[in-house]
Amino acid sequence: MQRHLFSFGHGYSAQALSRLLLPQGWKITGTTRSADKAKQMAAQGIVALLPDEDLTLALRSATHLLISAAPTEEGDPAIGALNSTLREIAPALSWCGYLSTTGVYGDHRGDWVTEETPLTPATRRGRLRVMAEGLWRELARDTGMPLHIFRLAGIYGPGRGPFAKVRAGTARQIIKPGQVFSRIHVEDIAQVLAASIARPNPGAVYNVCDNDPAPPQDVLAHAARLLGCPEPPRENFETADMTPMARSFYAESKKVDNDRMLRELGVTLRYPDYRSGLAALLAEEG
Repeated sequence: MQRHLFSFGHGYSAQALSRLLLPQGWKITGTTRSADKAKQMAAQGIVALLPDEDLTLALRSATHLLISAAPTEEGDPAIGALNSTLREIAPALSWCGYLSTTGVYGDHRGDWVTEETPLTPATRRGRLRVMAEGLWRELARDTGMPLHIFRLAGIYGPGRGPFAKVRAGTARQIIKPGQVFSRIHVEDIAQVLAASIARPNPGAVYNVCDNDPAPPQDVLAHAARLLGCPEPPRENFETADMTPMARSFYAESKKVDNDRMLRELGVTLRYPDYRSGLAALLAEEG
């Protein structure tokens, strides 16, 4: 049987995984809300499904399932769309991956968190992800679906780096004492997912991040040095003019432990810290 990945909400991370799987002969079906994106997916060899199209036929032949769509106050859109069908096809699946976020842990004042840390989200986004993780676990118990949960740190990669803002002079170093974030390059997300597919462990939860949690201003300053630009201006978090969304990212400070991911999946990160990741991005952008 041909390996067939059904990707619900075929976003940035799913696209990176597709670039690994397609050359190996996988069939990939992905959902999207955008007709333009559907055309781009088709050009890459991915079967694209828009919201008004029936998912049933594609799901019947799916051997692997990746869920990237974000939950809402009404629940998880993938469960809402797939629930009845999943109960029928769950035995055909050998792997299911749900992409969550390290935001489920909430604020730990710069201390370390592991997969065993209690979930105490400090933001609406984090609370919705905790809810969604619970819904997927319940569905897995009901159907026997081989669920794996991946809690992603802050994602960067091609088109999602700091260089454009630094070059434009719009970047700012927001200084909040003790603030620290974990990050992950999108190509490393893809290889973690591929490693889990090759070595499935239903019920497992993995933190997906690099080895070097760091204050956000350090990353911006390093990006400026790579470009040969002056460091972005420094502003105090308490008085900085920020949108509510931007300010919410500073509500949580923690360092995320990735030992389980490295140990159980045997992954060697291509970009183990932001310095190697940014250097690769800059070389790629030219």
